[in-house]
Amino acid sequence: MSTKTLSVGIPCYNSAEYMDHAISSILEGAHFSDDIQVIVVDDGSTKDDTFAKAKAWEARYPDLVKAIHQENGGHGMAVLSALEAADGVYFKVCDSDDWYDGDALDSLMKTLRSFIDYDVRVDLVVTNYVYEHVEDGKQNVIDYRFALRRNKVLTWEKIGRFGYDQNLLMHALCYRTDILRDGGIPMPAHTFYVDNIYAYVPLPRCKTLYYLDVDLYRYFIGREDQSVNEKVMAGRIDQQLRVTRIMMDAYHLYDDVESTKLRTYMLDYMNLMMAVCSIFARLSDVPNARLNCDALWEYFKQYDRRMYNYCRKGLIGIGANLPTKMGEKTSIGLYRIIQKVVKFN
Repeated sequence: MSTKTLSVGIPCYNSAEYMDHAISSILEGAHFSDDIQVIVVDDGSTKDDTFAKAKAWEARYPDLVKAIHQENGGHGMAVLSALEAADGVYFKVCDSDDWYDGDALDSLMKTLRSFIDYDVRVDLVVTNYVYEHVEDGKQNVIDYRFALRRNKVLTWEKIGRFGYDQNLLMHALCYRTDILRDGGIPMPAHTFYVDNIYAYVPLPRCKTLYYLDVDLYRYFIGREDQSVNEKVMAGRIDQQLRVTRIMMDAYHLYDDVESTKLRTYMLDYMNLMMAVCSIFARLSDVPNARLNCDALWEYFKQYDRRMYNYCRKGLIGIGANLPTKMGEKTSIGLYRIIQKVVKFN
């Protein structure tokens, strides 16, 4: 039987410089309550004392913090290790350079406790997240006020239409732990961008969801080596293609997803993933990036023609794949306009 309300996994890799902020924000936000759990996973750090710091937190708060060391396997493997060790009814992830807002976490904990106390089955709790831009000190809040009714237990058929800047990314999601464990999450080792798999594959298992309108997750943007940095993403196009293929293979959405509204949301998510692949294949200097992206589009057509048509023949698919050199420049220009508005990297 779970003894914790919420387990938060923190994947760490050479994170000694900033991990304390993430850990303390969670413990302090939860008022060091005995039903919070922080699981710090050192993913084979080699350049600093990440694991020693994690062990120090565990020694200081042995009932609240678990420290785990594993051989380097990448972000996804660290998330899965935290999930395996979790004692909470609910599970959430916080990257080691991000943090939680204290008041928002307090509201989340109270909400989760009420579900448990009154035996209300809620599979997914959605909260807002905030892009914290270090270069200019500005914030960009992603909320779901026009897509989800607040403070109501919902089914997917009760949701509205999500904007293209409103994807339910990892930062917004708090799953029931059993949802993640029952069926698993197919996250590959040594691969970035697996948070997209985490935010996509479990959704059809969630029969009920709840929107708590608080700005909980603070997402740090600004380090040059960050995985969402444009140059880094272009250099890791092979990993983006790999993650997108795994998401694609997870479902034949028209056949496997009963809810029409959830199906539309997931189609739109896949649409964006394929557009990202197309744009960054054009920005990349990696050999054969364009050919590999074209091969993924061809695989998509053979895998599921209806899903392919939705993604390739809509406005986003066309806009991201304009032919000729001038068309390519236009596609990249459109991406840069969207990037400046949404400020996601």
